[in-house]
Amino acid sequence: MEILSSRVIVRPRDPERSVAFYRDTLGLAIHREFPGGTVFFLGNGLLEVSGRGSAGPSEDTALWLQVRDLAGTERALEARGVPIVREAREEPWGLLEMWVEDPDGLRIVLVEIPTDHPIRKDQRD
Repeated sequence: MEILSSRVIVRPRDPERSVAFYRDTLGLAIHREFPGGTVFFLGNGLLEVSGRGSAGPSEDTALWLQVRDLAGTERALEARGVPIVREAREEPWGLLEMWVEDPDGLRIVLVEIPTDHPIRKDQRD
């Protein structure tokens, strides 16, 4: 199987509210819009908000978004009134993480990778 592209698809209960959250509150750039949906850039990935869901997200699912400056991101989101579900902290695996939720309760894990973390090191010999 050859994968050419990918995206995460979210079916919100209130599409307009969710699009406004991702566009205006988180400040994600729009990749494209189509009748009934909006696709946002997520770094190297895409997030599609389309259709209408009814069940809401599972607590077993989360969006993992890497940011450059977690402390600055936390301050900016607090200033925009975004409730912080879990404040920023260093995890046992060495990443700095904090959690927020979208309007339907989908957990968004915001991550900063410290400069000395193994993810940032070239693993080639």
